[in-house]
Amino acid sequence: MVFLLVGAHYTYALTPPGLWLQEVFDLSRNPYDRLGHLLQGITPALLAREVFIRLRVVNGNGWVFFLAMGVALAFSALYELMEWSAAMAYGAQAEHFLAMQGDIWDTQWDMLMALLGAVMALVMFGGIQQRQIRELKGGGYE
Repeated sequence: MVFLLVGAHYTYALTPPGLWLQEVFDLSRNPYDRLGHLLQGITPALLAREVFIRLRVVNGNGWVFFLAMGVALAFSALYELMEWSAAMAYGAQAEHFLAMQGDIWDTQWDMLMALLGAVMALVMFGGIQQRQIRELKGGGYE
């Protein structure tokens, strides 16, 4: 939440942490919004994974992984559609909100970053989450 609030306060293209990263790594654009989209993939994936397991929506780790990634991508796509709506409503003034920074592939990069965040979260935290769910009464499958 703090990450999003910082981006909203400064606009994503002008966030000081992003400007610092841009300078340190000699990047052509401020990467703050890309990091935000990476984080945007983590939470929906882990939430979806837990719901699928605890409510026994699907059987098997493969399906849970695949569908949790799908939820994260759907969430990211919804956000991109909201950005597109803002661009249509506000025209050139939407540039600050969108943080495209002249990148015509911004939407595709944002979706990729959300997918990478989802995959990283599921791989890195899936086992931990599974153990925690098992410790709950009536936790999911093995």
